[in-house]
Amino acid sequence: MHYTGPVFRPPFEANSLLLQVTTGCSHNKCTFCTMYRDTCFQISPMDEIESDLQEARDEYGPVSRIFLVNADPFVLSAAQLKAIAEKINAVFPEVETIAMYASVKNIIGKTDEELKELRNLKINELNIGIESGMDEVLRHLNKGFTLEEARTQLKRLRNAGIDFSANIILGAAGTEKSLENAIADSELLNEVKPYLIFLATLHVDPGSPLYDEMQAGTFRENTLGQNITEELELLKRLKLEGTAFFGLHTSNVIPVAGTLPKDREKLIRTLEDGISGIPKNLFDARPKKGYEGRAII
Repeated sequence: MHYTGPVFRPPFEANSLLLQVTTGCSHNKCTFCTMYRDTCFQISPMDEIESDLQEARDEYGPVSRIFLVNADPFVLSAAQLKAIAEKINAVFPEVETIAMYASVKNIIGKTDEELKELRNLKINELNIGIESGMDEVLRHLNKGFTLEEARTQLKRLRNAGIDFSANIILGAAGTEKSLENAIADSELLNEVKPYLIFLATLHVDPGSPLYDEMQAGTFRENTLGQNITEELELLKRLKLEGTAFFGLHTSNVIPVAGTLPKDREKLIRTLEDGISGIPKNLFDARPKKGYEGRAII
């Protein structure tokens, strides 16, 4: 199997076959991230993809779920994705889902008919870094799309029958607009209706532009308590049916997960009970971060 540079996947893709179809990130300009800074974006040749598929078939036998890597394979044209999906279906006819990371920008160039065709080829459950429901935050993070574009393109996915998980970053707006960010996030999520909400707490890589802002004091990072409170405010405002709430990223101090709306009150109680057990000096602190933003307490 060919894997070039760092390979990342969502935690819930732990049992998926990882198939490399691109290397690096086509955008690679987010102000908080250095994950792919030293990896040039490239598209894997089709003969390499076919070779990897056959190797995986020989090694693993039947596979029900495949996750395409690296950072945003949905940047490929509809024709390229169609060719890859057709080959996957030929080698793994039993496959149920072909998932991948995607950006809002990746959706724009595909027609409604192309999106439906990709869905018919089992491409589904895209993992999309939305990060925030505030336009100014999207600009500050340099995501490369506007809030209106996010609304429009995510609704197009839903209309094509393509489910998506929405990645949201707690603390993305900083201390001054933490509550405003939670409200904006909830409004966007209620409108676009993801099948899963994946929450992580802001972790800024050293060497990134946002890290430099934090060091200079021009961006004030949330305290530990503000991040938990922001999550609570977001959760209380969500009005979704059957959406999974996945707050188990290692950067989140209090792990919670469930399905909305049936588990809402349980999730809220878990967060509130967790807050009550945190000493005030720690609640108001900004602990040192470890791997993937894990708070070192």
